[in-house]
Amino acid sequence: MENIIAMSGVKKTFGEKTALDGVSCSVAKGEIFGLLGPSGAGKTTIIRILTGQIKRTSGEASLFGTDAGRITDAIYARIGMVLDNSGLYTRLSCYDNLAIFAEIYGVGKDNIPRVLEKVKLSEAARRAASKLSKGMTQRLVLARAIMHGPQLLFLDEPTSGLDPATAVEIHELILELRDKGATVFLTTHNMEEAAKLCDNVALLNDGKIVEYGPPGDICRKYNTQKSVTVLLTGGSEVTLPNGPASAAQIAGYFIDDAVASIRSSEPTLESVFISLTGRKLV
Repeated sequence: MENIIAMSGVKKTFGEKTALDGVSCSVAKGEIFGLLGPSGAGKTTIIRILTGQIKRTSGEASLFGTDAGRITDAIYARIGMVLDNSGLYTRLSCYDNLAIFAEIYGVGKDNIPRVLEKVKLSEAARRAASKLSKGMTQRLVLARAIMHGPQLLFLDEPTSGLDPATAVEIHELILELRDKGATVFLTTHNMEEAAKLCDNVALLNDGKIVEYGPPGDICRKYNTQKSVTVLLTGGSEVTLPNGPASAAQIAGYFIDDAVASIRSSEPTLESVFISLTGRKLV
C-alpha cells in the first residue's frame, strides 16, 4: 500500500535539548494515524517537520514521496491543517474567512455554503469569528482545512477542550473524510479518541516512539491478566480466567439470564502508556 508519509530515524535538537530522538513511522493512503503522547512529547514538532515549517536535524522524512524539506506549492495544495494556532481573521465572518482561503486555494466560493453546512455552521455564516464559541471556532478551522478537498489532513489536538457533543461531531467528520479517501495524521493525548478513530497509533514519549500498531493489538499485547469479568444482575462481579475452563460457568450465567454485562481484561491505551513510561498523558 502506498505510504503518504514516511519518517526514518528523524532527530530534532534545539540547542542542547533533544526534541525528537530517532523517530520512524509511516502512514498509508486512506489511514487515520494517531500520534499520542503528553504535552511536550514532540507531537507538534513532528508535524512542523513534515509540513516544512522547521528543518529536521537528521534522518529522513517525506510526504507523497517528496522530501519534507522541499515541499512545493503543488504538494501544499494537497494538504489541510488544523493546528494549535487557528490563524482565523477574528473580525471577519465565517463566510469571509473561508472566502479568503477559497481564493488562496483557487477553489470556487460556491463551495463555501456546502462546507459550512458540513461542519454545522450554516446559521453562523455571517457571524464574526470573534463571536464564536470555542467549539464553533474549531469547526470553522476544520472547514477551512477541508475546503479544497485535501488528500492529507494534519489535525493537531482537534478536539482539545471541546465539550463531548462537539467532539463527537468532529469525530464523525474525520471518519467521513477518511471514508472518502483522505489520509489523516492526528495528534492527541486523548487515548479514548485514538482508540475510536485510528487504524494505527504511535505512543510518543520524550521524543521517542515507545510502541506502535493498531490500538486493539497494542492493548491485547499488554494484557497480562487474561481474565473475564461478569457483572451479574444482582450487582455482584465474578472474575474468571479467560479460557475453556470458564466456559461452562459463563454459559450457566447466560442460561439463568443473570448477566448484566461482561468485559475482558485488556488494558486501555492510557494504562499501556503509563506502564511503559511511568507518565500520565496530561
